[in-house]
Amino acid sequence: MKTIWKNLLTLLFLMGVGIAQAAEPIKIGSFLTVTGPASFLGDPELRTLQMMVEDINAKGGVKGRKIELIHYDTGGNAREAVNFVKRLIKNDHVDLIIGGTTSGDTLAVIPDVEKEGIPFISLAAAVEITEPTKKWVFKVAPTDRMAVIRIFEDMRQRGLAKIALITGDGGFDKSGREQILKLAPQYGITLVADESYGNKDTDMTAQLTKIRATDAQAILNFGFGQAPAIVTKNIKQLGIALPLYHSHGVASKAFIDLAGAAAEGARLPAAALVVADQLPDNDPQKPVLLAYKRQYEARHGPVSTFGGHGYDSLMIAKAALERVGNPDKAKVRDEIEKTQGFVGTAGVFNMTPENHMGLGPDAFKLVEIRNGAWKIIN
Repeated sequence: MKTIWKNLLTLLFLMGVGIAQAAEPIKIGSFLTVTGPASFLGDPELRTLQMMVEDINAKGGVKGRKIELIHYDTGGNAREAVNFVKRLIKNDHVDLIIGGTTSGDTLAVIPDVEKEGIPFISLAAAVEITEPTKKWVFKVAPTDRMAVIRIFEDMRQRGLAKIALITGDGGFDKSGREQILKLAPQYGITLVADESYGNKDTDMTAQLTKIRATDAQAILNFGFGQAPAIVTKNIKQLGIALPLYHSHGVASKAFIDLAGAAAEGARLPAAALVVADQLPDNDPQKPVLLAYKRQYEARHGPVSTFGGHGYDSLMIAKAALERVGNPDKAKVRDEIEKTQGFVGTAGVFNMTPENHMGLGPDAFKLVEIRNGAWKIIN
């Protein structure tokens, strides 16, 4: 009889342990730039992650396990990003990391992520994040190279061969400039000016005055945060009437609001999310984009492509976790790498062992700002 009771108690104990383990949440860590110059990128990313985690948990979680989101705000400081990622790994014991609003933050943490073997999905754009391929690192934002290709294709169609370049001093800006210098000869484009500014600068008229003295046919500003809005206003103030191009780093309503009427006519590559209602009904992205847009705007106001990166990263991670059935890091990493045909806000993702992003240049739409709104050009 004692043996029976002992076995029964052991069984009940093991069942209790199993239930307790099943109830443990899946921990997803994030480090985003919610304050500082890049806050209009990081804020919608965090809001989206929080919104979608709440939605997933309300529907039963992942295989019955809730998601716990643990977040830290880097303020755009790469050193802080490294500290927070170490905390997420060592103290918070997260199963997966989503983050890196900026390329600088992302690139800074990659050595730790790779060393510790944590699946990491970045929201930043620099091509160096996933090229060359790194085992534990993935990304959902289209690359700066893809953005430059879309811009140069449009310039070539418009017969614009001489351009003045002006860029910020962040990791995203510098990576974009590098791609511009590499790709310009392929498109028959000559740089007649190559100016720079600090991302915290409040006036760029000195650099733009130099540009005005050249024979440039167009201006390309590759940057993010508030600085591109200042560049745009300064161009207008100086009476420079050249076509103006920006990077995808300004693809949010916040940029239009900051730049005001000076932004009219500016062109840039952007994810389809900002022009979702202009897409044809047979576009596979349209229902996904409109559903996310409605959900986000019902809570937080105008949607941005950056919030969309939060959506894509979390839903790709969720799908991988569901296929594995538990947060085994190595297996989740493998399943993220097998992502195929995932329709997200940035495009349709098809990842491979050699491609940890899975998007092509067609993920971008070329848009123009008209009457304070986005308009698809092609």
